[in-house]
Amino acid sequence: MAKVELKQPIVDEISANVKDAQSVVLVNYLGINVAGDTSLRKELRESGVVYKVYKNTLMKRAFQGTDLEPLCEHLFGANAIAVSKDDPVAAARIIKKHLKNNPTISMVAAVAEGKYYDAAGVTALADIPSRDELLGRLLGSIQSPITNFARVLKQIAEKQPEGEGTAEAAPAEA
Repeated sequence: MAKVELKQPIVDEISANVKDAQSVVLVNYLGINVAGDTSLRKELRESGVVYKVYKNTLMKRAFQGTDLEPLCEHLFGANAIAVSKDDPVAAARIIKKHLKNNPTISMVAAVAEGKYYDAAGVTALADIPSRDELLGRLLGSIQSPITNFARVLKQIAEKQPEGEGTAEAAPAEA
């Protein structure tokens, strides 16, 4: 059996992982300790992100002819990929959080929703809040004017002394 035939199942696995992915983040993991790597993998797994280390040549084969082809130019050194099928910013956000504890790792590049991002773009992508947080902010801004109006009405009602403003409280003088 030729070497190419032995490696084809791995290329197929990579292709299956990145197929229909919302985002793929390329991570240089050189220098991370075991505790940091375990913590990073656990948090990524809980968020539904697949984090795997593959050989660069196999990733190049899997990425060729897809939206992920721009990542091929960065495939040298110790690289891993973080693939998110649901939230396009989840992987970048979690990895950026772990950069504080593990400054030796770095986000190299990413493709999110078909668009290529370099290292600076991935960092900017990581700063975008999650979908749930954005929906919460939207609902809060929609609800805010109604809440403020109710507070103003309540304060006006509390300022008026009892009996004031009613017709029966004012004696009619003739």
